Amino acid sequence: MCEANAYLLKNGKEELLMEKIDKLVPHEGGFMLENIFGQRKFIKAKIKEMELVDHKIILEE
Repeated sequence: MCEANAYLLKNGKEELLMEKIDKLVPHEGGFMLENIFGQRKFIKAKIKEMELVDHKIILEE
């Protein structure tokens, strides 16, 4: 599968934000995340790093 987990970087630590993301859409100063179950979450953040081989998206506010 090609889904990724999103983590929010807080105080130097990665906190799991959402699992099995298949869509990441830029939206009004942040991103709308959607997973394979149809759950959506909006976050005001920027992409710090994407590790595609490890299926990991790291965001920071």
